[in-house]
Amino acid sequence: MSDSQALRDSFALVGKSGDEVPRYFYSYLFLIAPEVRPMFPVAMGDQRDRLVAALGRIVAEADDPDRLIPFLQQLGRDHRRFQVVAQHYEAVGQALLATLAYFLGDAWTPELQRGWTEAYSLVARTMIQSAEADGAVNPPWWNAQVVRHEQRGFDLAVLTLRLDQPMAYQAGQSVMVEAPMLPSTWRPYTPANAQRADGTIEFHVRAIDGGLLSPALVYGLRQGDVLRLGAPVGNRLTLRASQGRDLVLVAGGTGLAPLRALVEEIAQHGPYRRVDLFVAARDNHGLYDLPVLRQLAQVHPWLRVTPLVGADAGTFDNRSLAGPVLRSGAGGGRSFYICGSSAMVSATVRDLAGAGIPHDLLHYEDAR
Repeated sequence: MSDSQALRDSFALVGKSGDEVPRYFYSYLFLIAPEVRPMFPVAMGDQRDRLVAALGRIVAEADDPDRLIPFLQQLGRDHRRFQVVAQHYEAVGQALLATLAYFLGDAWTPELQRGWTEAYSLVARTMIQSAEADGAVNPPWWNAQVVRHEQRGFDLAVLTLRLDQPMAYQAGQSVMVEAPMLPSTWRPYTPANAQRADGTIEFHVRAIDGGLLSPALVYGLRQGDVLRLGAPVGNRLTLRASQGRDLVLVAGGTGLAPLRALVEEIAQHGPYRRVDLFVAARDNHGLYDLPVLRQLAQVHPWLRVTPLVGADAGTFDNRSLAGPVLRSGAGGGRSFYICGSSAMVSATVRDLAGAGIPHDLLHYEDAR
C-alpha cells in the first residue's frame, strides 16, 4: 500500500476519538445506504469493536502482504453470510473516507485522501474476489435444524443439528452461528464432533451472563428451529498442528467441544496415538459429557480420560490446570491442546511453558 506509515499515523490520530469514530462511521453508512442496516445486529457495540480491530490490523500489516492478503480473503468470505455484494463496498468506502475526513480535520490532506482511497480499493477488490471465488464452491451459509436440545445443567445445553447440505470441516475448526430470534447476531462455536455421515453437528453452549446469543441458544431454542452456520475457519486447534505427535488435551467447561472432536477424528481416520484428555470442572455437575467420554475411552485403548473436580483439580481455583496435568506424567514431547475460559487458558499455557514445554507444542484457544 502506498505510504503505509502515513495511513498508520492518521489512523492512530483518529483513534484518539475512541468510540465516536465507529459510531460516526455507521451513522454515515446507514444514512447513505439504509438498505444495509438489516445486515447488522440491533446492538452495535461488538460490531463497532470489530470494525476498529479490522481497520487496525489492515493498517498495521499494510507492508506485510503475506499476512494481510489471507486476512482480507477470509473477511471477504465471512461477509457472504451477511449477503454483502460488490455494490455495498462503494458505500462502505464513502463512509470510511468521510469518517477519516471528519476526525482528522485540517490534517486530512489530498495526499492522505489519495492514499486511503488506494488502500481501500485494494481491500475491497481482494475481499470481493475472495467472496466470488468462495461463492463458486460454498453457500453463503448452511441451514441447520435442531433435532435435539439437551439441557445438561441450568445454564448449559448440548445441541444436535442436522445440516441441509454437507459441510467439509476439520475437527477443531469453528463456525459462526446465528439464531432466528437474533437476526444478524453471529457468534463463533466449535463443533464437538468430527464430520458425520448423517450430516449432524453438535455444539456445547453455556449461557454467558450479559451475552446475547448463548442465552438464546440455551433457554430459547426448541426442536425444529433452524440456525444458520457460517463456513468453518481456523487451524490452531486442528490435528494438523500436532504433526502426528501423541496428545495431551486440557479442557475447561465447554472448551471440551473442540477437543472431543479431535478424539473423534482420530477414532475415525487415525493414525491412532496416545491421547490424554483432562476435563476440569468445579463440581461433578460441570462434567456434563463424562458418560460419552468414558464410552469413547472404553472403545479406544489409546485414549485416557481424567476428570479434574474440586480439590482434585489442584490449582483450578487459580485457573491453571498445569499442575495436575504435569503430575500425571503427561508430557515428553507430546502436543498440548488447551481450551476453556480465557483465564484458564492463559494461566495453564504460562505454567506449562514455565515447566519447560516448548511453545511450539502448545496449541490453545479460548472457548466461545
